[in-house]
This record gives sequence, structure tokens and C-alpha cells, in this order.
Amino acid sequence: MGLRIHFVVDPHGWCCMGLIVFVWLYNIILIPKIVLFPHYEEGHIPGILIIIFYGIAIFCLIALVRASITDPGRLPENPKIPHGERELWELCSKCNLMRPKRSHHCSRCGHCVRRMDHHCPWINNCVGEDNHWLFLQLCFYTELLTCYALMFSFCHYYYFLPLKKHNLDLFVFRHELAIMRLAAFMGITMLVGITGLFYTQLIGIITDTTSIEKMSNCCEEISRPRKPWQQTFSEVFGTRWKILWFIPFRQRQPLRVPYHFANHV
Repeated sequence: MGLRIHFVVDPHGWCCMGLIVFVWLYNIILIPKIVLFPHYEEGHIPGILIIIFYGIAIFCLIALVRASITDPGRLPENPKIPHGERELWELCSKCNLMRPKRSHHCSRCGHCVRRMDHHCPWINNCVGEDNHWLFLQLCFYTELLTCYALMFSFCHYYYFLPLKKHNLDLFVFRHELAIMRLAAFMGITMLVGITGLFYTQLIGIITDTTSIEKMSNCCEEISRPRKPWQQTFSEVFGTRWKILWFIPFRQRQPLRVPYHFANHV
């Protein structure tokens, strides 16, 4: 399945996404310059920790970009309905087009999205069937990168040995305390917000319920999981290989699973 580019023209979304990119650049540039590289040069930390930091940062950026530009599952104007699945489709009251059940019409984007979870301004895109897995990866790697940066910021002042060499001519070292305080504030704010969001996303997948269905209370048996958690996660990520759930630079292949699934015990 080829990659379908989806670009939403929304200044509000551009500002939100720009803020996320700013926080990412702030941490990816200043944390290594103030903490990682100086302590590595003086032998306080191994080089593998720097490689892990940049690896997490790259995975986080890839997930952000791909979640933002990947088509979330926009329905075509004249969808082809399989003959045996006509009872699983319904008419959208806003765009007057047929759509699969559990689809939703996004008022901001102006079209229906398959299994839409919500519209996220932070990626300037809807979170739907085809990019939900990338959004989950973005939450995971953002939380991991934030914890990593906060941990090194704490160790810089309270655990590592004091640095012997300081180049006070550099702006970042002359204003180190202010820079690190701002980084800590942004990191804690980001950690609290992304933890709550990631938790609700995981619960939604485990219970096979989207955020819109929770708010509208329209999903049948909303409080009881209808599928095993392995099945719901495999459907979202498009593969049963769990190691691939963490890889953001692959192509997702949807699993063909019947809409109505009964978990027989």
C-alpha cells in the first residue's frame, strides 16, 4: 500500500505543530551541548547514551512528520462498497456520502475518516485508521525523549561530577541555569500532558473504542472489550509482529478482520 500524502490547511494546526518542533529542537540542540557532550568528554557517561538519545529523537521526529502528512483514512467521494458488507455502511448526514460504520465526519477537515479517533491540532491532522499507529508511536517516543532529557538534566546538577572545563564565552554556558530551567519546565509540562494522552489512547485500543465513541457513547457495549488486546493492537499497527509496532519508517498493511468480532471463551 503506497503512502498517501495528506496536508491540512489550518493556521491553528501549523502553530501547534510549530510549537512541538520548537520544543524538539530546543532539547535536541541544547541538552547535548550543555549536558551530554561535556560529560562524555570528561568520561562521566559512555557514548552509547548519546547515541540512544539521538536515536529516540530521530524516531520521535519521523513519527511526528509521518503522523502529520499521512492520510488518516479519508473516504473517497464514490466508495466501492463490497456486496457482502453493505449492512456495515451508513449515510453521513453532513456530506451525504456512504461510509463504513465507526467512521466520523471531521468538521475541521471537511470529510469523513475511517475509524476516526479525534482531530489533533498538535499534528495538524485527524487521527484515523491509517495513521493511528503513527500517533501512538509519537506519544511513546515523545514521552521517552522527555524522560530521557529530564533524567540527564537532573543528573547534571545532582549526580554527575562537576565539569572541570567551562567555556564561558559561549552563550549557552553563560545562561546555562536559565536554559536548563526552561527545558525542565517544558519537559515536565510535556510529560504530564503526553502521559495522560498516551494513557487514554492505550485504554481506547484495549477496549476497542475511539475517543469520539467514548464522548458520544454510541459504541455498543462500550465498557467491555470485544476483542483480545493483542488483536486490537495488531489491527491498529497493521501487523502481529510486536517488534514492528515500534518502527515508524515502515509501511502499514491493514489486517482484514471482520467488523463484528466475538471473543469466544
